[in-house]
Amino acid sequence: MKPIIQVENVGKRYMIGHNRIHSDQRFNEWLTEIGKSVMERIAHPLMPYSTSQNLEEFWALKNINFEVAQGDRIGIIGHNGSGKSTLLKILSRITAPSRGKISISGRIASLLEVGTGFHPELTGRENIFLNGAILGITRAEIKARFDEIVDFAGVERFLDTPVKRYSSGMYVRLAFAIAAHLEPEILVIDEVLAVGDAEFQKKCLGKMQDITSSGDRTILFVSHNMNAVQNICNKGIVLNHGQIIYMGETSGAVDKYIDSRRKFMQKSISERKDRSGNGFIRFSDCILRNEQGERIVNAYLGKPLTIELTFDCKERYRGDMIFEVIFTNAENIRIASVNLRNLGIFADFKPGSNTVQFHIPRLSIYPGVFNLTLFSVKNDTLCDELRDAVELQILPGAYNHPQRINDSNLSLTTFDYSAKINGEKKEGDY
Repeated sequence: MKPIIQVENVGKRYMIGHNRIHSDQRFNEWLTEIGKSVMERIAHPLMPYSTSQNLEEFWALKNINFEVAQGDRIGIIGHNGSGKSTLLKILSRITAPSRGKISISGRIASLLEVGTGFHPELTGRENIFLNGAILGITRAEIKARFDEIVDFAGVERFLDTPVKRYSSGMYVRLAFAIAAHLEPEILVIDEVLAVGDAEFQKKCLGKMQDITSSGDRTILFVSHNMNAVQNICNKGIVLNHGQIIYMGETSGAVDKYIDSRRKFMQKSISERKDRSGNGFIRFSDCILRNEQGERIVNAYLGKPLTIELTFDCKERYRGDMIFEVIFTNAENIRIASVNLRNLGIFADFKPGSNTVQFHIPRLSIYPGVFNLTLFSVKNDTLCDELRDAVELQILPGAYNHPQRINDSNLSLTTFDYSAKINGEKKEGDY
């Protein structure tokens, strides 16, 4: 049977500009740069004039080859900057490859970025019909599914409001509802679902499982949630620096990704390039300390833990901010987090280097290996996000009784509790 998607030797090239002249540059170095620019102008008189940038060739994707059969559910995973989103944009025909060939048979619906495919001046109702028309669906077919789309998205009250006034979560809910209910042969989803709340993410994952149960719909799914990838996908592709390093069974893809992630985490935080955000905040270090203030890599259940973050801030800032450290397990499931906002604390940062310490008096996560993601958002704009910045191994220890060693298979987290037998409160017997 002919594959529904065929990708042959695909590459995507970008030209990146680098500033030549810096504020701390010496005068003779500045003159040298001007001289280089003049010589370039003489050699290339038609080239657009610029004394401030050098252009560098950057290949976001290189030599990508794979086939997708009808009904396959492909999980595409990799570090930030590995080329996942670029690949989906090429497959969705949002951007063209610089080289290579792609053949697609069937109607494709994409959910890549908040608001993709929406006209901001049109209402939610009008955008449903617009998206359906783009997918080649008749108005009668859209009407038949209209109520189901609106109910799933939960935007009935705002249906006749221009979508430019929607929150990012409303955008995502409506976009996913349209893409999932208008039944394209191929559904392409980036991790834009992370914008929605946890309940809606669960709803989306359930819908995707329903979509794939018939066996004739194809899904390409980018996610950092390894649990979701394993539940939904029957195959996986792992990308690293724009190249495929694994394609095969989902379990093998997840193992390969986790292994490459461990190697990547050996780099210092300040050197890590796999980060997102506008750079208003930029994390430079994350130190874990025990109750004596000593730097540690292992922590004990029930013992204190301090997380010390060092970061640069572009300018003086005092106000509300999501400034968070997220604990995730090997499947990238969020286990817990610490956050200034949850403490009701305003950020109060000076220009340049700053430090924030989160103190956990009694660590309540059961034994295992976990990763810490550093995350900061100001005014709904991502400042810096560094996934898997630090690895933390939590070891067995006492929590509810000094002599009790807790089994890591019992749960993910614990909490304070007591017990009574026949109305009588009991203390520990061992």
